[in-house]
Amino acid sequence: MNWHALRVIALNEMRLRMRRLSTLVALLAAVGLCWLAIADPAGGATMMVIDGKRVLYTSQALAFGSAHIAGMMVGLAGFYLVRGRTAQDLESGMGAVIGATGAGNALLSAGRWLGGALYLLLFVLAYLASTLALHALRGEGPIQLLIYLQTYALMLLPIVSYCAACAVMFDNIGALVGKRGDVLFFVLWCMQFGVLAGVAENPGTQWPLVLDFSGLSVAVTTLRDHYATTYFAIGRHGFDPAIAPIVMPESFWDLRAWGLRSATLALSFLVLLPAVLFFHRYSPDRVRQRSARRNRLLALADRLLRPVGWLVRPLPALAMRVPGFAGEVLAEVALVLATSPAATMALLATGIAAVLADGAALQGVMIGGVACWGVVVCGIVPRDWQNGADAMTAVLPGGAVRRYLRQWSASLLLAAPLGVVAVRWAAQSPARAAAAVAGVLALASAASLLGGLTRGARLFLALFLFTWYVAINSPKLAALDLVGFNGAATVATAAAWALAGSLAWAAGLVHSRWRGA
Repeated sequence: MNWHALRVIALNEMRLRMRRLSTLVALLAAVGLCWLAIADPAGGATMMVIDGKRVLYTSQALAFGSAHIAGMMVGLAGFYLVRGRTAQDLESGMGAVIGATGAGNALLSAGRWLGGALYLLLFVLAYLASTLALHALRGEGPIQLLIYLQTYALMLLPIVSYCAACAVMFDNIGALVGKRGDVLFFVLWCMQFGVLAGVAENPGTQWPLVLDFSGLSVAVTTLRDHYATTYFAIGRHGFDPAIAPIVMPESFWDLRAWGLRSATLALSFLVLLPAVLFFHRYSPDRVRQRSARRNRLLALADRLLRPVGWLVRPLPALAMRVPGFAGEVLAEVALVLATSPAATMALLATGIAAVLADGAALQGVMIGGVACWGVVVCGIVPRDWQNGADAMTAVLPGGAVRRYLRQWSASLLLAAPLGVVAVRWAAQSPARAAAAVAGVLALASAASLLGGLTRGARLFLALFLFTWYVAINSPKLAALDLVGFNGAATVATAAAWALAGSLAWAAGLVHSRWRGA
């Protein structure tokens, strides 16, 4: 392999990603989540509880907790931050040039993997710097940098390598390019926690822990073996100040943990094999969407979803008859639904379930409905830019500002099935209904703002799916009950999300006005 070429490709990949605005936004989100989870003990909440006892904020404890949060964040958001280079190469015309070069598949794949891994490592180092600042503010012991580096290396190196390798693999295989690959990775990411949850609770099985790239099961088993207990909680939890706290030892990680994580790191390299073997090299018949005639699966899906497409046909004609801004919003909704029959089917199913489901089942309807809705609306704002129509739509009456308002309103209109759930909640729990409305407002505004800032859908999709997953696994935390599906939201949290949504909407409006000017 040409090592000089590998170095050039890797550094180029790293620089291209470091220049994105999405990197800064994702870093701020990760830092904010870390500071939220590592609460000030003076307020009655702490980051970690073992057997009902608070863990002192030493270097080992803060390194453990912050690395756990970073592993969850990098494990999902890192994939979406790294991938997407295939689409950029196709849009810029560089795909044909790269495909025609003499560089082999192994060199191109390894270079992109190394560049993505270096980029994520720089992201982790910036996150570590913010954690050290938090230690200086809330820590209960000296800052021991070596302990931080050891814990971060053990917990985060495998997930960094795995995310970069998965991003390269999904970009190199034509069938996984695009939103299908985005959704598939999220499903696989959620499945690994469900499968490994039972493994971590069984002391007799060790080899499946090698498959845990997030490191959560290794951390759980190490805590269990060290303290001989299964009662511990990581995150923002209350504690009894009358009980004496405990201290995590500096030599917390044993040889078993290092061996498991080293094997996991080595296993992550194997993900690059299919990336090398099935690299499309930007061949038009493998990268671009294939016709239904050549793909039996797509042809079958087209036949099954054809009746759903018929339901959307009256919308364009109706939009032409409705005057003014309302007609423009209807046209935007018609365009979204017409280009994605699967989205139409998902939103229609959500609406039917919202009407027919009983009170207890509405929680599940809202959980699934908001996930489908978020995946649909994340691509509304970037669509014009990705299809080369940004300049054309900006010169229509009202310019870029009217386009922003139209697309944001279309996102809210597509959330009508979720509004049905909110209406049914209003009679029994007004706070829950208010949380649903405020959460949809905040998410729609965030999708419009981040889509306009980054000209892509992946940053919002990564942050949204990560927050959605954490929220459904933290049912008692009111601040994360975005749309009220946990029933923990209060009037105060609903108001906070409404304020955040209003600020995001205003920021998006200012940005669209500035870009239009």
